[in-house]
Amino acid sequence: MSEGKPLVGVDIGATSIKICQLKEARSGFALAKFGYCPLEPQTIVDRHVMNSQAVIEALQRAFTDNKISQRDVALSVSGQSVISRKITVPIMTIAELDEQIQWEAENHIPFDIKDVNVDYEILRRRPEAGQMDLLLVAAKRDEINDFVQIARQAKLRPLVVDIDAFTIQNLFEYTRGLPPEQTFAIVNVGATQASINIVSRGSSAFTRDVANGGTYLTEQIVKQVGVPFEQAEEMKCAAAQPLAASTLPAKVFQVIETVCDSIAGEIQRSLDFFLATSGEDRISKVYLTGGTANLPQLASAVERRSRLASEVIAPLERIPIDSKDINQELARQRASQLSVALGLAMRRMKEKRV
Repeated sequence: MSEGKPLVGVDIGATSIKICQLKEARSGFALAKFGYCPLEPQTIVDRHVMNSQAVIEALQRAFTDNKISQRDVALSVSGQSVISRKITVPIMTIAELDEQIQWEAENHIPFDIKDVNVDYEILRRRPEAGQMDLLLVAAKRDEINDFVQIARQAKLRPLVVDIDAFTIQNLFEYTRGLPPEQTFAIVNVGATQASINIVSRGSSAFTRDVANGGTYLTEQIVKQVGVPFEQAEEMKCAAAQPLAASTLPAKVFQVIETVCDSIAGEIQRSLDFFLATSGEDRISKVYLTGGTANLPQLASAVERRSRLASEVIAPLERIPIDSKDINQELARQRASQLSVALGLAMRRMKEKRV
């Protein structure tokens, strides 16, 4: 069990930084501090930091402006530099597993083992077969170090580095629980990618990040409607509102339908791959979160493509805003983008150090 007070969750995304600090109340967690700071285009490209000084200054500004004094933080990584695999090994002790895990990782991870940090979680022991199932995770050391060093230069103390998909699972477990008899997918569709996490029997069984998200959609509106990027972004956000059809050109909705169908196609292919390789016979539901999930066309496209029920989950559905210091309008406006930061904010101080 982890102990100590929760860390501050810091989600350094492709287009913005989201910061959440939780406090424990009688009924559970409440949001005590919240920070949001947009990043200029090309500051982070494909999860690679191109302008570290801009990120450092944005972090410092967000902590100062929102009166966040705690400096112990949890960060996350995602994308093509992160690999997770469900593997089976002979039953052994934790000490033996710690010795063997690097060798196991070499057999399952398509990276040079010298270039990655490796971790694992025991999913299930099966004494009758003399085996145990593990979730093996590897992340490229360079990317982890980049984010850790940026946080330290911003005068923060990074104590935990997690994976985006797992932080969202932490949040989902808190708000909805993890039904042990179900297999379902949690998909976070952000600015540049969709993170897919298939949860089976209460634990993660498959993760994959696929390209394209809200930024690609905005770029397509720029290209096909012929408006500047900022206006295209406003059109995209407006399209999620109930009366949007009467205020926006029909072409905007055509672009949104096409791009959402493309994203849904990538999600469907990942679900099909999991079913074909896992031995599972069905996925019960797809849960969507992230800024792009605000668009009703996405949930419709996922249902049509996957032939599964889909539901958009609200990250703050069981986490009340409990502070006069928080800009509540901004927090509600950006709520759909807070899943990673909230999941990180549930991590505790007395955990594995980076």
